[in-house]
Amino acid sequence: MDLDTITKHSALHAKPSGLILQYGTAGFRMKAEHLDHVMFRMGLLAVLRSKQTKSTIGVMVTASHNPEEDNGVKLVDPLGEMLAPSWEEHATCLANAEEQNMQRVLMNICEKAAVDLQQAAFIVIGRDTRSSSEKLAQSVIDGITVLGGQFHDYGLLTTPQLHYMVYCRNTNGQYGKATVEGYYQKLSKAFAELTKQAFCSGDEHRSLKVDCANGIGALKLREMQCYFSEGLSVQLFNVGTKGKLNHLCGADFVKSHQKPPQGMEMKSNERCCSFDGDADRIVYYYYDADGHFHLIDGDKIATLISSFLKELLLEIGENLNLGVVQTAYANGSSTRYLEEVMKVLFSKAAEMKIKQLAEELEDKKRKAAKMLANIIDLFNQAAGDAISDMLVIEAILALKGLTIQQWDALYTDLPNRQLKVKVADRQVICTTDAERQAVTPPGLQEAINDLVKKYKLSRAFVRPSGTEDVVRVYAEADSQGSADSLAHEVSWAVYQLAGGVGEKPQPVSEDI
Repeated sequence: MDLDTITKHSALHAKPSGLILQYGTAGFRMKAEHLDHVMFRMGLLAVLRSKQTKSTIGVMVTASHNPEEDNGVKLVDPLGEMLAPSWEEHATCLANAEEQNMQRVLMNICEKAAVDLQQAAFIVIGRDTRSSSEKLAQSVIDGITVLGGQFHDYGLLTTPQLHYMVYCRNTNGQYGKATVEGYYQKLSKAFAELTKQAFCSGDEHRSLKVDCANGIGALKLREMQCYFSEGLSVQLFNVGTKGKLNHLCGADFVKSHQKPPQGMEMKSNERCCSFDGDADRIVYYYYDADGHFHLIDGDKIATLISSFLKELLLEIGENLNLGVVQTAYANGSSTRYLEEVMKVLFSKAAEMKIKQLAEELEDKKRKAAKMLANIIDLFNQAAGDAISDMLVIEAILALKGLTIQQWDALYTDLPNRQLKVKVADRQVICTTDAERQAVTPPGLQEAINDLVKKYKLSRAFVRPSGTEDVVRVYAEADSQGSADSLAHEVSWAVYQLAGGVGEKPQPVSEDI
């Protein structure tokens, strides 16, 4: 490792004085103009991680659902998973190092992580459609090449596609072909195999309206349409030709505001969905006959999928357990529903057993096992993937003959509201119990507990954003009015006790 050469190149990507960043679950995110040095240094770090793991490592340039003027970067570990926590610390140290300390920080990382500097390194790179992404990706490449790493630049990709590429490369192609074409072919083949029975039984041609958040999802879904067009017709909105990325559209907007995106015309009972800016999130929604908006988020998506998987497992007759992992944001009604139906985890061992059964069982059971095998192939197992999840959902709805209203009626969500509170420093809030309890600042959790007692069937929690200086507030209760009031009161407590800045929290209005 030629430290003098690294120092020389690093000066071309100089760190703004005094800028301090924290690598979180979403990597680094901030205004794009402040990220050049971070990108160069993450190129360096990706090479060291590749040498240490003796694997291909991914670097994705994106800020997901953040505003268009932001950007970000995250590293992808060998099986498509998030960067290991110990390396998140290395990323933070390296990004924050002053120029004169760069050599020392790099050597410390090599020593602590036992990096073999003689080992070859290979990095794959992807980026979203932001105007800043191409230049920032070049800064990543500069960091890779100065350390002698090899790379492949995929150019424009959804975030889940880059995770998929990393997984494919590190399983020597066993998971799939590490190309965009390979991704399209694998998912569409599984979708076609799953749905051919439903469509040949006389079902009408299915159609879906998709809000692409003016992001990369529009480009990739348009490329992929021809692969599955016989089974599903998708009509794309917010494709990036007019509106701004994630502005008044996309999954995060629809989920937070509980109303449709701008730029999409909806008729009653039409099935619609929204991706976020890098196509790793999805929500469904529709208008009922009375003009009421219904949101179908991750809870009901997980319920639909897990219920279908359980039915197939029962049909096979194998004693395999199935479970769902939820976050603190899961609606209380979904948790109660799932607890009555299923228990543990769907494991890799179960996947291998299912594929074996698909070849061995009698006709009826073999059919169910093959469905399970195709569902497994239709999932992007490397990361949450809006395109993959959309195809899984559409296949299950077709096979079960469910309308979106029937899916929505599986259980009734408790009314809920999510809000954001701007704070001077999000790190003043520390949480525990899966982010459901605030440990700091003092008095905040006690205030939340007192507020929750005022409402029926209620709960609320707060957590710091991983990407910006805001605190996210979640509240649910027995009525929408109560959920809105609780969310506002908790937001006010956060503003007062956690260093709120800017406009004070206002009562929730219908057009929030």
